[in-house]
Amino acid sequence: MAEPEKEFYLYKLEAVLPADRLLTVIVIADSDEKAFAYAENNIVRHTIVPPKIEQLGIVQKKPLGRGGVGYVVETSQFADS
Repeated sequence: MAEPEKEFYLYKLEAVLPADRLLTVIVIADSDEKAFAYAENNIVRHTIVPPKIEQLGIVQKKPLGRGGVGYVVETSQFADS
C-alpha cells in the first residue's frame, strides 16, 4: 500500500531583528514547525554574524502544486519611492 504523499506549502515569514530591521524569508516545507526551522537556518546562512531574532512569524502559507503560486515582497526601496 502506497503512503499518502506529503503536501508541501510555500511559506512567507517575517523576522524582526534589533533596531527594527525586518527580513522576509520564503521557504518550502510540509509543516509549520519545519518552516520556522528552515527560515532560521536561512537567516543564519544569509548573515555573517547570526542575528538575534526578536520575533519570527508566518505571514502567508500557500499550497504548492498550483501553477502561479507566489509572493510579492515589497522592498524598502520601493516603499520609500
